[in-house]
Amino acid sequence: MHEMLPATIKERWSPPRPPNPPGDRKSVEFHDLQRMTGRSYDTCTVNADKKKFDEGVKIVAQNRSASYNYTLLDHMEAGLVLVGTEVKTLREGKATIREAYAEIRAGEAWLVNCHIPEYQAGGPRNHDPLRKRKLLLNRREIDRLLIQVQQKGMTIVPMKLYFRDSRAKCELAIAKGKKFHDRREAERNKEAKREANEEIARRKHRGH
Repeated sequence: MHEMLPATIKERWSPPRPPNPPGDRKSVEFHDLQRMTGRSYDTCTVNADKKKFDEGVKIVAQNRSASYNYTLLDHMEAGLVLVGTEVKTLREGKATIREAYAEIRAGEAWLVNCHIPEYQAGGPRNHDPLRKRKLLLNRREIDRLLIQVQQKGMTIVPMKLYFRDSRAKCELAIAKGKKFHDRREAERNKEAKREANEEIARRKHRGH
């Protein structure tokens, strides 16, 4: 059959290989598999998952100073128990978590000092803007937080309030307070990074 094929097809065609003997799991032809680098196949998947996540997220408030004041270690997502007027205020993008923190009490997690303003049309049934709000975490997550905050200098910092798929969420971080020289070092690194980005932008502009 191979002799009957045109020359251009002969170069691409090879006779089929006999099947592996039954039960022979070690004789897999690995050279038939396309070799890929460690990141070549999963980068697209990660980017697609991130894009899918971002499409369903509406950020309400962020604690932008947390990375300056703390060394951020572990992160996790928690649900929030809210009343109706709080949900409506959050949907308007109104909340502040700059001075907020989370704590574990009696086996439950609570968001403390998070300011959610009263809903303008809420009337007499409005909420207290600074009331404690329960965080929804499973037992394993609560135990993990409790163990970590028992260490000296550790605290739970709310990083972000957002809606994901129409449900209110809070991103938490286990954090360790930075000393003064740590904050100065972080500030210098941030400034150096900003200057480097500006220099790159100027070079690209001159190149055009």
